[in-house]
Amino acid sequence: MQRKLLLDDVPVKEFLGARDAHLRRIQEDFQDVKLVVRGEELVVKGPEEQVALVEEVVRVLKGMLQRQGRLEELDVLRVIQRVRHRNAGTSEGNLVILTPKRRIQPLTPRQATYLQAIERHDVVLSVGPAGTGKTFLAVAMALKYLWEERVERILLTRPAVEAGESLGFLPGDFQEKINPYLTPLYDALQAMIPYEKVQRLMHKRIIEVAPLAYMRGRTLGDAFIILDEAQNTKSVQMKMFLTRLGPRSKVVITGDVTQIDLPAHERSGLVEAISVLRGVPGIAVVELTQDDVIRHPLVRNIIQAYERSSQSNPERS
Repeated sequence: MQRKLLLDDVPVKEFLGARDAHLRRIQEDFQDVKLVVRGEELVVKGPEEQVALVEEVVRVLKGMLQRQGRLEELDVLRVIQRVRHRNAGTSEGNLVILTPKRRIQPLTPRQATYLQAIERHDVVLSVGPAGTGKTFLAVAMALKYLWEERVERILLTRPAVEAGESLGFLPGDFQEKINPYLTPLYDALQAMIPYEKVQRLMHKRIIEVAPLAYMRGRTLGDAFIILDEAQNTKSVQMKMFLTRLGPRSKVVITGDVTQIDLPAHERSGLVEAISVLRGVPGIAVVELTQDDVIRHPLVRNIIQAYERSSQSNPERS
């Protein structure tokens, strides 16, 4: 079908964005639809359902532009995500996540199961080897929830566990000492959002990145909370973290149980949580495998080599 949408009540250039960036963003997400601008008219051609979604996106964006006087790329992303969420539920098509830098979607069936589990459960424990997208996909989902206004903030945390080098011997004050532990979380954010926008969101405390110790005593409501590298939490830390969950919050816990850096006598809080919480209503456990590795092809070979070595030399594991 074809529909003509009038843009005569808004500044057309501002609506389209610099070099038509906003229009291209809509086109990229609704690939079955063709968009053509003719003066103050936007012609939308394609399947009826998709045309209707584009019409809703355009209507909401026009309203924002009239109120704000300008549109940013994040505004366009938020509106598209909200419209898709309201109309698609947890369908396969809704597993596409838009960010300012890239379009993200699961690349394996288990990754799709992971994202669906996050949609359907308040607490998700995701375990698997390096390179399976555990943290990256969780951060993408957190941004999706933020754009859709299903949460008010994002909290990313990790345990600051020493792995071969004592914190006390590292240079700098405490914040400088723990920043290296948090770098992978910053990396995931900056792979999806430009650096200056990450800094702006952090300055407003809409996004917070902090070591796990900073979570004690807090109640975390209206938030999407990610605990990364959870295999290095102690039992008491994991229990402390899980009991921080507040109303209208989502928790995703990620880790690789083959890379535990705790002392030999300490049981991993993640291993214990999987055992204790599996089957509890509202909680899902998702296990990714080497088949879900999406980094350099050699990463899968490296994982397989270490697994073979561990099986033939149990004392090394």
